[in-house]
Amino acid sequence: MARETVFALRRQIAKIEGTLPERLADPGAEAIVLRGNGRVLGTADRAVTGVPSLDEALGGGLPKAALTEIHGRQIRDAASATGFVLALAGLLMGQPSAKQPMPLLWVGTGSMFAEAGFPYMHGISSLFGIAPQSMLFAEAPQPVDALWIAEEAAALKMLAAVILELPGNPRHLDLTATRRLHRRAAEAGRPVFLLRHSAEIESTAAPLRFVVTPAPAGMRRFLGRPLAGSIGPPAFTVDLHKNRLAPPARFILEWNAHERSFEQRTAEFQDGTQDPVALAPLSQRGTDMAATAGARMAFDLFRFTAAGRQS
Repeated sequence: MARETVFALRRQIAKIEGTLPERLADPGAEAIVLRGNGRVLGTADRAVTGVPSLDEALGGGLPKAALTEIHGRQIRDAASATGFVLALAGLLMGQPSAKQPMPLLWVGTGSMFAEAGFPYMHGISSLFGIAPQSMLFAEAPQPVDALWIAEEAAALKMLAAVILELPGNPRHLDLTATRRLHRRAAEAGRPVFLLRHSAEIESTAAPLRFVVTPAPAGMRRFLGRPLAGSIGPPAFTVDLHKNRLAPPARFILEWNAHERSFEQRTAEFQDGTQDPVALAPLSQRGTDMAATAGARMAFDLFRFTAAGRQS
């Protein structure tokens, strides 16, 4: 009764201060999160992102047993949104609590893979530390088929995570469907990432929603100083659009592929990352460059000698 009274008082204080009341902390103890269903989650149920401000906003880290929604505003942002999802999956799969590597299931439609490109395993392995033998892919003909595969897979405990990649706003991806995904993820204790491209934001059961767009890369640092003319690690502009534990916030994150961790950039354009080159509009009238390029020759990669001896 005393604990409930303290929580009720803190809720009233939070309303006066304009903050959300769900994030509570006991004196002398680490922070806990009180969900709407009364379940208390600790730090063991979350994966630390490595960014203190982001982890604080998430209540200790990314939830491991929940549905997380990631939005790319346009199809051309698919690389950034997908890279952010793979970085989160790599963090979860690289946790010390993971005794043996479990496979990651990636579900998508054939049209989505054709539009955004099929995953390249060499790049995924080198950038995010996810081994090729730990990746499973399911290519469905329609969004309703991909959703059915994801729902069935979300209940399996032998999977490390499930990624459901869909474009637009499919009719079958409604509030009821996302509730099933979230409930099955909570019961299995595994995360489900809903990766959406060029979709209007609508009501879902996901506790978290990230809106990801590409950010200009900074300069690579050498001996503690920026190296002029260099290109640094990939960067993301991450808007925490929906969060039950904190107000909306924006983060500029860089992914360190060597340390397998995020690093926060203090300014959006740091170390001269703003591109000074003007963008030229596409020609509305004129000849087709591809048609006037003339004959082209295809080179066989295996006819070349070692890379060190090439001109």
